[in-house]
Amino acid sequence: MLMTVMSSSTSSSAVASTAATNVVFEIGKYKVVLQRAEPETTCSTKSSNIPVPPPKPLLIGMPCEAGEFPLLLLLHGYLLSNSFYSQLIQHIASHGFIVVAPQLYTIAGPDTTGEIKSTAAITNWLSEGLQFLLPPHVQANLSKLALAGHSRGGKVSFALALGKEGNTDRKFSALIGVDPVDGMDKGKQTPPPVLTYVPHSFDLDMAVMVIGSGLGEVKRNPLFPPCAPKGVNHEDFFNECQKPACYFVAKECGHLDMLDDETKGIRGKSTYCVCKNGKSREPMRKFVGGVVVAFLQAYLEGDSSHLMAIRDGLDETLPVELQIVKFNL
Repeated sequence: MLMTVMSSSTSSSAVASTAATNVVFEIGKYKVVLQRAEPETTCSTKSSNIPVPPPKPLLIGMPCEAGEFPLLLLLHGYLLSNSFYSQLIQHIASHGFIVVAPQLYTIAGPDTTGEIKSTAAITNWLSEGLQFLLPPHVQANLSKLALAGHSRGGKVSFALALGKEGNTDRKFSALIGVDPVDGMDKGKQTPPPVLTYVPHSFDLDMAVMVIGSGLGEVKRNPLFPPCAPKGVNHEDFFNECQKPACYFVAKECGHLDMLDDETKGIRGKSTYCVCKNGKSREPMRKFVGGVVVAFLQAYLEGDSSHLMAIRDGLDETLPVELQIVKFNL
């Protein structure tokens, strides 16, 4: 089913749906705190107080208020810092989710096997170690666990969910690929390859959402390849997903436009010049944050109203123009 975004109707039901959808694209009702945790192998004095340190450095976003919250494991893109996603993490967490964003590596080659195994280790650590990092009044509901990844992290997320490498004690209930990339081109996939180019071949047994950027497959200049090349990008990932799956492509938005407004350091500065970008990062970041919240509400909490309103194009305040909307339910 292919749809384009339409103006909202004047019916009372459409207005109600639009009003509800507005909520997910803005910061939610919960105040959020960001917390870092280091593995035992580092020299951090703070981590020495953690009874069960995490396998990798973590950035955790959590609501300040008391409650039990679903959990999202969010994987960063190629050679990026988890701190570059702090505004996105805060957006999602403010709607009542705990977001755990590991730093999987600082330097990496083409092979993603180590990242897949590290993500499996972090997933297995959650049940024994995460609660030590949370305040007593904040509880993680690990029966409602989702996995998401951006760019190369999207590939790693799909690879782990498909059982390519590593085993997890916990079952994921939902999977999200944010502009996922499986290599440089068709036939030039990074190991282990995820895409098979067989339609609906991903046997995942969970709901899947794929988010794409309209400018990701466009070169910024002749010196650099596109950051999300055709043949190994969001379109191919969605084509291999089974039901239920949904797919959004944000027009005139770039591969890195969901990052923080300001990303510091050499790597942070490179995010402005490597990929073809949109005019600003805020619209794509608000869209990604909002549609992730809507998807998690639908498949972790049983409330699909926000996701369906986005699908049906009822929200005039959508922060981006959608190029493609597909649902396979």
